[in-house]
Amino acid sequence: MSRTTLDLKGLICPLPVLRANKALRALEFGDEIEVLATDQAAPSDFVAFCAAAGHELVSSVEDDGVYVFVVRKVGGAASPGAPGR
Repeated sequence: MSRTTLDLKGLICPLPVLRANKALRALEFGDEIEVLATDQAAPSDFVAFCAAAGHELVSSVEDDGVYVFVVRKVGGAASPGAPGR
């Protein structure tokens, strides 16, 4: 299992989720991305994205205006054609 960090601070909705989705597509199942974002909509966006795509939102924390999300690419949970597959 590997972990990639994406620094997406300063980007606004929907760019953090779109960039995370693109990065996840290049990863193997079980790999994780750590996303750094400052958009206040990001927490709810990542919850919705992971639910729709079938990925696991491992953690979501906020530290001094920076949101840190860890998303694990999950295989077989998302429907065919869903983002991240």
